[in-house]
Amino acid sequence: MNSASSRLPLLDVQHLCIRFGAKPVVQGVSFALAPGEKLALVGESGSGKTLTALSLLRLLDGAALQGRALFAGRDGQARDLLALPERQMRALRGDEIAMIFQEPMTALNPLMTIGAQVAEALRLKRGLSAGRAAQEAVELLAKTGIAEPQRRARAFAHQLSGGQRQRAMIAMALACQPRLLLADEPTTALDVSLRGQILDLLESLRRENGMAVLMITHDLNLVRRFADRVAVMQQGRLVEQGSAAALFAAPQHPYTQKLLASRPVRDVDESPAGDAAQAPALAAQHVRVTYPAPLPGLRGWFKKGQFVAVHDASFCLPAGRTLGVIGESGSGKSTLAQAALGLLPFTGELRVAGRPWQRRTRADRPLRRVAQVVFQDPFSSLSPRMTVEEIVGEGLLVHAPHLSAAERAARVRQALADVGLHEGGQEGGQDGKEESGPQAAQATPDSASRFAHLLGRYPHEFSGGQRQRIALARALIVEPQLLVLDEPTSALDVTVQKQVIALLQKLQRERRLAYLLITHDVDVVRALAHDVLVLKDGQAVETGPALQVLEKPQHPYTQKLLAAA
Repeated sequence: MNSASSRLPLLDVQHLCIRFGAKPVVQGVSFALAPGEKLALVGESGSGKTLTALSLLRLLDGAALQGRALFAGRDGQARDLLALPERQMRALRGDEIAMIFQEPMTALNPLMTIGAQVAEALRLKRGLSAGRAAQEAVELLAKTGIAEPQRRARAFAHQLSGGQRQRAMIAMALACQPRLLLADEPTTALDVSLRGQILDLLESLRRENGMAVLMITHDLNLVRRFADRVAVMQQGRLVEQGSAAALFAAPQHPYTQKLLASRPVRDVDESPAGDAAQAPALAAQHVRVTYPAPLPGLRGWFKKGQFVAVHDASFCLPAGRTLGVIGESGSGKSTLAQAALGLLPFTGELRVAGRPWQRRTRADRPLRRVAQVVFQDPFSSLSPRMTVEEIVGEGLLVHAPHLSAAERAARVRQALADVGLHEGGQEGGQDGKEESGPQAAQATPDSASRFAHLLGRYPHEFSGGQRQRIALARALIVEPQLLVLDEPTSALDVTVQKQVIALLQKLQRERRLAYLLITHDVDVVRALAHDVLVLKDGQAVETGPALQVLEKPQHPYTQKLLAAA
């Protein structure tokens, strides 16, 4: 790495411009990447990060590319990736330049086993026989830390955990030992301990293979831990770049300063829980959730075993309070949330606003209004075939069927105003401050006119932050007492995340909402939660006031989680 040749750029991007039709989306972007270097490309959604990476592999259909992207191949010759014939580009893809995509569940072929997908790259790129490719695929899976690689090689994508799928993607990308790895949000959907493991794995493989890494991410903690240099993009332009240490210590551009200042701020009602005579929004006593599991050998032909997903969980969540549930993937967080919503059978006792789940559709319908949920990814949880008006108003058809169409439409507009949705395309109020409640409704005299063009749009026409606001409006329109928040900000940029958290804080103060917060983001727990429940393998290993647990964790597992964060 100290030779003169190693100091020459492996990748030299000069004045890159990307246009779709007449609309420019990336303008004049220039940066260089040395062999073995780690460069992080950061910015909000829509800043052009992923488009820049995809343009280097020429994977943008219908895009007009201008500028140069010089890449030094294994033969020492520099080639312009933007001008190469398609046949030569096909030879480079996956061989000298590989990519890890953001969501492995959609990037992996659901009809092929994991081993077959890794072996396919080895056969096509390195000309290995089917037997040899299958053997090397198992070795690559083992190298990325997948337990029982021979068994996992025969599994399909849906049979693996999120961390295992991401490791399989890495194995596929590194099959041909590329010189450059493009990693597009490689850890976004993973919990904090898995994020650390994936980063350590990438660093180990980078050193071993001598490859450079261009990482696209909005996770600033990840950037601080992993990157040598950082390049910041805003609205298709590169506004600042430099060493990671210098940029975090003294950011120069106002946009970079805004990104670094976007850490969630704690702003919750710290007063003691309310009236003891009032039934808690959610109360659990010795809750246990099990799944059927196959038994080995002949016994499995005649009976099923049990996998215990949640053991003996007990807690109390009063109105106006937030209980943060944290733990690694597989710890039982989401199972507990589904049980709290009456979606899974359980033993023990779960009461919502003082009433137990009956597990009968008609009997449980009133509780469905009281307990609502906001999912992690609003793009997949909102129906692509329904308009905003239909999505937000759907709950009223079930829980308020007496309303007329005009009354329903008025309620929908009020709900959208309450969550601070703006038709002009902004994520929130000025400087990220939320505009909700009666003030927002009064801000525009004719709210029907205000939302006239918004109500007929579909989810794909909105940004990530706007979609999450629509998901919140859908939940709030039936006036619930309990919101189950399943990773409500993990798919959002840091600035939008801060706005959504501020909105949740304000709604809780105004409406005395109780939140059951499922998350792996310690910053979100610190900003929102009054109390914390730490789950490990389905068991509660630590519980207590949020700040006390986060600042002075007692259990070794909690200490490990916080250290990884």
